[in-house]
Order: sequence, then structure tokens, then C-alpha cells
Amino acid sequence: MKNYDGNEPRLAGKTALVTGAARGIGRGIALKLASMGANVIVNYSGSREQADETLKMVEQAGAGGEAYQCDVSSYEAVKAMTDDIIARYGSLDILINNAGITKDGLIMKMSEEDFDRVVEVNLKGTFNCIRHASRQMLKQRSGRIVNMSSVVGIAGNAGQANYSASKAGIIGITKSMAKELASRGITVNAVAPGYIDTDMTSVLPESVKETVMKNIPLGRMGKVEDIANMVGFLCSSEASYITGQVISVDGGMNI
Repeated sequence: MKNYDGNEPRLAGKTALVTGAARGIGRGIALKLASMGANVIVNYSGSREQADETLKMVEQAGAGGEAYQCDVSSYEAVKAMTDDIIARYGSLDILINNAGITKDGLIMKMSEEDFDRVVEVNLKGTFNCIRHASRQMLKQRSGRIVNMSSVVGIAGNAGQANYSASKAGIIGITKSMAKELASRGITVNAVAPGYIDTDMTSVLPESVKETVMKNIPLGRMGKVEDIANMVGFLCSSEASYITGQVISVDGGMNI
């Protein structure tokens, strides 16, 4: 597989772990990294069928990889997953912390369980993956980590106190890890998507979508490819001097 200029793909020989890659933004990122030549580990928690579909697309793009079931909120399960990947592929060069869930509700009605579960998956899951993947990256003295935050992690959103808190926490851990890991050639950045056209947003009522559109200067919802392209760039050598940044891909919502 060659890229546009006839040379080897920019991520040839690299191994990437993409969490929550069975569908949506995670799938788009997995396919982007595959198109750039990386072996891609398609992490999933629920649907094996959807993960296998993503893996098939990865293979059709000419890349290697496998589907790996793991609940990222489990410290021990993530350790086992990263150990297996390193044993099988010999390296772990790229980590994309994309796995996330929502359990929306106004604060007066939000249960403790719903708050805790969102934070466990979104924020603690990000910690778990960085904690275990970074050990190998430190040995290699190289690595790319991209954490998925959100526009609501920057601006907040009514009815999403748990989700907003988890995504704001991801910004904090991104900046802290960037400072800790930079001396070993490891970059850590965050991408904050706005409203992206996925299965999650497709079920929103039209009235909600219309309200959202009024707050987007570019006048449209984003595409999965908009996020995947930014992640691909951050994983490439072209972004080797970028770390600790939170890059909004939101059509201008936070201007």
C-alpha cells in the first residue's frame, strides 16, 4: 500500500490501539490509521459483530489488526490487553482513547450510579489505558497518545454534568501526561469534537438539531472524517512538535 506521493505510508510498521472502535468516531479513526499503514487493534466492549465489521474494513484498507474485547474501566483488563498487544506485535506506538458512554439527565434526577459509570468509562478508562500503554512507550522512547474530549468538556452542557465532567477531566490528564512523557519523545494531545453526525446524534429530535445548527458558525454538523483526519495528523511525524494541546473540531462552536 502506498500513500499519495508514492512512498511508504506514514505509519507503516506502527501498532495502534483504538478504544471504542466498533462504530462511529472510533471506527473512523481506526480506518484512518489503517489507511496510513498502521496495524490497528479494534477495542470494543459490547458488540463483537460491529467490531468485526470495523476489522474487516481495516483489513480491506491493507492493514493488519485484530478485534479485542475489553472494558477500559477495568484496570486489570486493560493491563492484560496492552500486555497481549505488545507480546503479539512487539510494540505499541499509538493509543487513541476514544471509548466513552453517556447517561444524560438533569442533576436533580441523576443517580449516583449514572454519574460514577460515565466517569469510570470515560475518565478512568483513559487513565487505565495511558497507565499501561505508556510503560511500553517509555521503553521505546516514542509514542503518540490522543485522547477524545468534547465540546461539552470545554463549555459544559445542561443535562450532561457527568459527561461534561469526564471530558473536562480528560483535558486535565492530557496536559499533565504531556508534561510527564515529553522527555521520552511521547506526545499527548486531545481532540474536542463538536456535534458529529453519528448514530448517537442521529436520534436527536429535529428541534434540537435546529438549535444546535444555530450555534455552529459553519452551519453543519461535523463528519466522522473531520475527527479522524485530525487524529491521523496528530499521530504522524508532521505533528512531532505538538503536545499538551486541546484541538477543537467543532465548526466554530467555541469561538
